[in-house]
Amino acid sequence: MGYVLRVRLASFFAGAATASFLGLYVLYKDYKVAHESISQQTKDLHESLDRRISTLESLKQTEASQHVEATE
Repeated sequence: MGYVLRVRLASFFAGAATASFLGLYVLYKDYKVAHESISQQTKDLHESLDRRISTLESLKQTEASQHVEATE
């Protein structure tokens, strides 16, 4: 009876270890995909803001040069 119990416990723990490994692997992959997605969204937002700031700066320079020409 002791031998059968040891075999069953060993099988149980081997299965639990395998399931834990696979679960951690799936979580790791999910984390990497989520991290990449958030990084891409942040990069896109940063590029969008850079374009908007550049546009505003060029408009400000244009208005300043028009103001200088009007005062001359």
